[in-house]
Amino acid sequence: MAKSDAQTPRERYRTQVRAEIKEHAWEQIATAGASALSLNAIAKRMGMSGPALYRYYAGRDELITELIRDAYRSLADRLHSAFAEGADLAVLAHTLRAWALEDPQRYLLIYGTPVPGYHAPDDITRISSETMATLLDACAKLPPDSPATPFDAHLADHRDWADGHPAPPAVLHRALRFWTRLHGVLSLELAGHFTGMGFDPALLFAAELDDLLAH
Repeated sequence: MAKSDAQTPRERYRTQVRAEIKEHAWEQIATAGASALSLNAIAKRMGMSGPALYRYYAGRDELITELIRDAYRSLADRLHSAFAEGADLAVLAHTLRAWALEDPQRYLLIYGTPVPGYHAPDDITRISSETMATLLDACAKLPPDSPATPFDAHLADHRDWADGHPAPPAVLHRALRFWTRLHGVLSLELAGHFTGMGFDPALLFAAELDDLLAH
């Protein structure tokens, strides 16, 4: 008889409690930032003792890792799904912005200021590289870019960040230009640095995208 994959009542309860802990963690992050995350404060909100909550997460870093892993997984899946449905670079860029605006704290946790004293495990880097792999695939479909630059030659010898993705240096360079410029606009927008400047950040993002696509 095949073993059932269904969770036991105990396992379902554990899954539900861990999900609730993460919900409270996001609330804390939205209020005071990830560096102020406190498992004891979450336990108090949930009517639990500190030691009881630590049965679900061994410490702050494990909880942060889970939140970061969820965020990267969500973005990687969103971009991969869009690309699989035929999205080009422009659509992927707007997909990225839409994902970021849905939950700015989620975006800022993975692309904002690093959490002091926190070091992500290796699997986080592997998940984050999936978003770059999708971007590289989209860049490879574009017509040839401008003539090779010294930075292209530099990339030929430094490709660890691409996780061995089979893309020539010129494509790697183009992907990096998209990644850095669009994240630059998004990071400033979500951190509130455009407030009071009197222009629409969406139009700035679109203008940067148009410029990238034209060169």
